[in-house]
Order: sequence, then structure tokens, then C-alpha cells
Amino acid sequence: MERPGATTLKGNPLTLIGPELKAGDKAPEFEAVDNKLQPVSLGSTGGSVRIFSVVPSLDTPVCDMQTKRFNDEVTKLPGVDVYTVSMDLPFAQSRWCSAFGVDRIKMVSDHRNASFGEHYGTLIKELRIESRAIFVVDPSNKLVYVEYVKEVGDHPNYEAALEAARGAVK
Repeated sequence: MERPGATTLKGNPLTLIGPELKAGDKAPEFEAVDNKLQPVSLGSTGGSVRIFSVVPSLDTPVCDMQTKRFNDEVTKLPGVDVYTVSMDLPFAQSRWCSAFGVDRIKMVSDHRNASFGEHYGTLIKELRIESRAIFVVDPSNKLVYVEYVKEVGDHPNYEAALEAARGAVK
């Protein structure tokens, strides 16, 4: 499924591949890898509340700030695991985390087959990178918060995502 104009980059419309998920939907399964090239799937992320923070590339200013913000916030979120998802290679993700002391969140690379992007509707067709988005998943794998950021260069609504995560902790 293609969603033309679903996101923009500097005002230019781009096409997102995949469904437009909504709060209340079942979180889709996906296949990606972590920094050690080990498989990561929805099932392997466990039964906690999870925030999937999706960014185009860690080497851009907003993605950098978004990832650092969630790394700082996770210490105030008992029972919540945070994952940053991008198309960056696992080696680049590791390098970036080491350079900035980001060590409380988990990194997920979707570079192999864009499974996360295709299943969560964040894959930008024209660029083969992820669009900015936030997904909060409860312990039963139900989406309790979904935000697709319309303009790739804008920040997500951090407070709404964090509040949804706090509210999903049982």
C-alpha cells in the first residue's frame, strides 16, 4: 500500500509505503537487527510497554535530539523499553551511541529489508529511509499511541508519547 503525500521533506511531498496504523490496532510483527546483527522482532522485544521512536538518520539534528531525549526520559519510565528504529547500519548506530553516551535505549536497524518501515507505514519510497514517527505498544502488543510526523524535519510530540507510555504501564 502506498500513501502519496503522507509526509513531506522541506515541504516536498513524499510517499510512505505501508499502512497508516492507529491507536487500538494490533502492533505488526517486523524483522530487523540490533547493533550486534542479532534479529529483532516485535516478539523479541518482550511484554513490557515499548516506545518505538522512528527516525530517518541519527546523523541529522532532529533525529539526534529525538534519540537523546528518549535516552534521557527512559530513566523516568519504569516498565518501559525504548527502541530507536532507523535505516542506519548497525555499525553507524553503535558509533553514534558511543560518541554521545546513549546507552539506555536499544537501537534497531531496518536496513536489511525495511520490514519495520513496510509494516508500520514509515518507509519513504523515494529515499528508502524511515519517516519520523512514534509508536507506543502496550504489553499485549496493542498500539496505544501513534504519531506520524507530517514534516520529516519536525519534532514529534514527546509529551503525548511519554504520557501514553506512562498510562500503559500496569
